[in-house]
Amino acid sequence: MSIMARSLLSITSFPSSRRNLSELKGLFWIPTGFLLGIYFFIFFHVSSTMKLVVRDYPHHTHFYITPKLSSSFNNITSLAANSSRKYVVQIDQRDEIEILHFNTSEPLLIPRPEPEIIASTERNESSDDIYTQRFRRVDQEITKGEELKIEEDIFHDRNLFLEDYKEMNSSLKIFVYPHKPNHPFANVLLPYKFEPGGNYASESYFKKALMTSHFITNDPSEADLFFLPFSIASLRHDKRVGVGGIQDFIRDYIYEISHEYPYWNRSGGADHFYVACHSIGKMAMEKAVEVRGNAIQLVCSSNYFLQGYVPHKDASVPQIWPRQGDPPNQPPSKRKTLAFYAGAMNSRVRESLVGLWKNDSEISVHQNRLKTPYHESLLGSKFCIHAKGFEVNTARIGDALYYGCVPVILADHYDLPFADTLNWKSFSVVVSTADIPELKKILKEIEFEEYVKLQKNVMEVRNHFQWHTFAVNYDAFYMVMYELWLRRTTIRVY
Repeated sequence: MSIMARSLLSITSFPSSRRNLSELKGLFWIPTGFLLGIYFFIFFHVSSTMKLVVRDYPHHTHFYITPKLSSSFNNITSLAANSSRKYVVQIDQRDEIEILHFNTSEPLLIPRPEPEIIASTERNESSDDIYTQRFRRVDQEITKGEELKIEEDIFHDRNLFLEDYKEMNSSLKIFVYPHKPNHPFANVLLPYKFEPGGNYASESYFKKALMTSHFITNDPSEADLFFLPFSIASLRHDKRVGVGGIQDFIRDYIYEISHEYPYWNRSGGADHFYVACHSIGKMAMEKAVEVRGNAIQLVCSSNYFLQGYVPHKDASVPQIWPRQGDPPNQPPSKRKTLAFYAGAMNSRVRESLVGLWKNDSEISVHQNRLKTPYHESLLGSKFCIHAKGFEVNTARIGDALYYGCVPVILADHYDLPFADTLNWKSFSVVVSTADIPELKKILKEIEFEEYVKLQKNVMEVRNHFQWHTFAVNYDAFYMVMYELWLRRTTIRVY
C-alpha cells in the first residue's frame, strides 16, 4: 500500500476511535453513580439513627461539660464547683445553655472538691411560655434552698473525722519529759500557773490543757508520741536566754534528753513534737537540725515556701488572742462594710493592700490601730482580711472567726490551721496576693446567698478555734491533738 493510501486510511478511521472512547466513558459513570448512591443512602441512614446508638437511655445523652450559666445560677455554680457529687442536670439546647432541672431524689453525701457535672442535652420543642415557667420554678427552688441542700461541710470528711476523733480520744498517749518545779528553767518547761495572754498564748494554752488531759501517760512504753515541753515564747523573754540564745538552749536540751532517756535515739526524734507560736520558733532549730528534720513541729508560722516547715510532717496551729465568754452573734444583714483590715505596715502585702484600697468606700483598710474598738469593725464587716506581715501568722483569722466575720486570706504559701481536717473553702475566701487589685471585684462577685452560707459555716467552725483553761471537746486543743493523731508514727518502737 502506498504512503498516500495508508495516510488516507488513517484519516478515515479516526472518527471510529473517538466513538469507542466515548462509549467507554459512558460505561465508567454507570457503576460510579451506583456506588455514590449507595454511599449517600448509608450516610443518611446512619445519621438518622445515630442517636439510638449513642444514648444510654431513650431521651438523654450524657457527657461531661462545664456549662456557661446565666447570672441566676452563679450561686449554684460556685457550690457545685466545690463538690465531688455528680449532679444529673437536664439542659435545653437553645441559644444559651441553661440548667433547668436538678435531680434531688437521692440524699446528698458530704461534698468533696472538684466535681464532675453530668449534663444531658435534649431539644425542647415546647413554647417559650412553658420554658419561662419552668425556668422561674427552678429559680424559686434554688432561692428556697430546701430542695437543693448542697452546702459544703466544714469538714473534708465529717464521718471519717468523727470516727478517728473517737479513737484518738480513747487511745492516744503522750509522754512528757518530766521536770521538777525547782528546775532552773521551770518557767520554760512547765505550764504557766496563770491565765495565758497575748498573741502567742496558743502554745501556753496547749501545754496547760495537755498536762491536765487524759492523753498523758507516765509509762513511756505505751506512748505514741513524746512532748518536748520547752516554750519558745518564754525563752524569748527570758533574760538568761533571749532571742540570741534560743538555738543553744534547744541544742543543749536535745543533748540532755538523748543521753538521759533512750526514746529520742531509737527514733531519731520522729515520734517527738514541740509547739511554738512565735515565728522565731522556725529559727530556733538551726543548731538542732534533727529536730527540724525529724520531729513534728506544731507552729503558728507555717510558711511552707521557706526552709524549716515541712507540710504533712509538721502542722499549723492557729494563733489566737485569748478571749473570755461566748462569742457574739451578729447576723449578716447588720454587717454593712464589705471588708475590713487594720494593722502595721510591716510587709509589701499590707502596703499594697492599704495603698490600693485606703480611699475605697466599701473596703475599710487602715495602716495603724483604730481609735474605735477593734471588735466593732469586726462585727460590722462581711469579710475580714488576714494579710501577711513579717510572717504569715497573725491572730486575725482567730479574731475574724470569733466575731463571725468571713476571713479573707492574703498570705501565699500558708499551710492553714487544721487544713487536713477542715474544708477552708466552706468558710473563708483565699486570694492570691497578686490579685489584691481585684479584691473588691472578687468579693462583690460572691452573691449574698453564698455569703450567708460562708458566714453560717464560720459560726459553726469557730468553736474549733477557741482555747480554754480546761479543754472543751472539739476546741483548739482537741483539734491540735487530732493533728498529732494523724501524724503519729506508724512504726511502734519497743
